[in-house]
Amino acid sequence: MSDVVLQSIVKRYGQTLAVDDVSLSIPQGHLVALLGPSGCGKTTTLRMIGGFVGVTQGRIFVGGRDVTALPPARRNMGFGFQNYALFPHMTVAQNVGFGLEMRKVPKVEAALRVRTALDRVRLGHLADRLPKQLSGGQQQRVSLARALVIEPDVLLLDEPLSNLDAQLRQEMKIEIRELQRSLGITTVFVTHDQDEALSVADRVVVMRQGRIEQDGTPDEVFETPRSHFVAEFMGVTNLLEGRREGPGEFRTASGDLITVDTDGQNGRGHAALAYAVRPERIEVTVGGGPDPANSLEAEIENATYRGHVIDYRLRTPSGLTLVARRPASALGGPQALEAGARVRASWSRHAGVLVPM
Repeated sequence: MSDVVLQSIVKRYGQTLAVDDVSLSIPQGHLVALLGPSGCGKTTTLRMIGGFVGVTQGRIFVGGRDVTALPPARRNMGFGFQNYALFPHMTVAQNVGFGLEMRKVPKVEAALRVRTALDRVRLGHLADRLPKQLSGGQQQRVSLARALVIEPDVLLLDEPLSNLDAQLRQEMKIEIRELQRSLGITTVFVTHDQDEALSVADRVVVMRQGRIEQDGTPDEVFETPRSHFVAEFMGVTNLLEGRREGPGEFRTASGDLITVDTDGQNGRGHAALAYAVRPERIEVTVGGGPDPANSLEAEIENATYRGHVIDYRLRTPSGLTLVARRPASALGGPQALEAGARVRASWSRHAGVLVPM
């Protein structure tokens, strides 16, 4: 059963089309990440779901109820803001209980719900502190508790981790995911960070210029991008332009012939194609590879040590440039292969996909 349904949603600001005919069905209890670059329409879509932005065209349903014309207060949704939006003069408990006070929940019941919400985010011991006395991660938990205390039908999170440092982001990703699963609450999570989307979501919706570019599970979007934009946005650095040569064959613009997996391949019916293969799928060896059909001679142009991995920039005799990412320990350590070394770049025919340009 779909809990949140968007039917052909459009949002215009004058002549600017911010969201263009977006349709989406979110099942009960799922966490869906709206992912994309700045200006792609993801936050506007979230705010339309919450009622903070009016819909120019289309309908929004929550639990089978048409909420398109309802104000935010009548949609029973919890909203986590990017900047937390905590009242500086209120204590943690008062901030969390503000929504209950506005709903005129009896004081005894409100106090119990506030205590329960703070315990869920492990902040019960800080109930009497002011926001300025909290760390960034603690303020984020207060914002989350405030969104949950009203017992919303849907939780909306707008870039909730963008103001945190790398370590706190990692911790909060895990906490948000575990809390969402334990409560079984339908959640829409907006982010521009691919790692956040992949690690917290049941489904990832990639947006571009106000439209949905691809909608799928995290592994589908990561492993089998359906367009050049999605492949590039999801971190594929090897996007080789070219054309189909024959059954299971692709000829790059530089002239190299690549064997591809033809089962369920993207790009059918498109004249302009690119072959997308992730750096971590490419083996770098002094000798043969796992699939001779995709084993090209190459020279290392540079090697970038990144701690647990090394990025090798390779160039074939035809001028084709590839990036391979290998574990730092795989070839004897960070100095195992240096610029100028002659190697072979090899990968399986199943490692890449064809995408329309």
